[in-house]
Amino acid sequence: MRRPTRDGVDAAAARIRDVVTRTPILPFEISGTRLWAKAECLQQGGSFKLRGATNRLMLLSPDERERGVVAFSSGNHAQGVAIAARRMGIAATIVMPSDAPSVKRDATLAAGARIVAYDRDTESREEIGARLAAESGATLVPSFDDVDVIEGQGSVGVELRGQMLESNGALPDKVLVCCGGGGLSAGIALALPESEIVTVEPEGWDDMARSFEAGERVPVPDDAPPTRCDALQTKLVSPLTFDALRGEGARGIAVSEAEIEAAMAFAARHLRLVVEPGGAVALAALLAGKAGAVSGRTAIILSGGNVDPLVYAAILKAQATEAARYS
Repeated sequence: MRRPTRDGVDAAAARIRDVVTRTPILPFEISGTRLWAKAECLQQGGSFKLRGATNRLMLLSPDERERGVVAFSSGNHAQGVAIAARRMGIAATIVMPSDAPSVKRDATLAAGARIVAYDRDTESREEIGARLAAESGATLVPSFDDVDVIEGQGSVGVELRGQMLESNGALPDKVLVCCGGGGLSAGIALALPESEIVTVEPEGWDDMARSFEAGERVPVPDDAPPTRCDALQTKLVSPLTFDALRGEGARGIAVSEAEIEAAMAFAARHLRLVVEPGGAVALAALLAGKAGAVSGRTAIILSGGNVDPLVYAAILKAQATEAARYS
């Protein structure tokens, strides 16, 4: 079976360099330590997902492009595929949960994709996507269970390597990465073998962390609690991502909903960035003191910024009220 590699990540980064945004790294301080945040929330489409989607679609044959693509996503991968497909003149169908945030659904439609809705509690997006692809002859583009997608996401790590050397004079010693299916964290782990990779997930949906502990893939339990992190609601990680991360010695931690909301408010206040719940979990782990020892070479990934405006406003208001209570 083909596996993602460091060489593949480097090749993907070179392939997509001119069509994705080289997102900035921003310094910030916690307890007197200067840390670094890579703002993938500023990527085109609002998340890192454009990278993997672009790499995958650029590798399609002319015949495959003619037959179109199918993807399944709660929103960020949907937008990445839709944007990449529109640029290349490829028809895209996206299987999205019926409760996906409207900001993500509307942006996917605006990018020219067709949406097929499903019930995430009673239906399988993987089965629907596979059926649609088989019926039309389209290529299925998974959000993380695909070598080319993983290697494309790894371009985040390639950029981070160069930016840390430019800004800090050293490679990152630790990188905290938001984790759903693990495509981003696996790609970064391959790009930065010298760095400790820490995957961060919402509590109850921390199947990657539990899989590390068990030494094998462990699914999210059926009674998993509700979470605002729609982008991280993956029921079972891929063998590709799990094996890549375990091979690089990664470890995983989980954060609470309250810690996630505090991180979103911190990003708004100190970094002037809009970060969605799933894109804020790495920052949440850092702020909550769950990341272990940190240094001036520690980096976090803010992986997405596609959040419903009303939900975002409510979270910021609640956080401001809470802060005022203790001031």
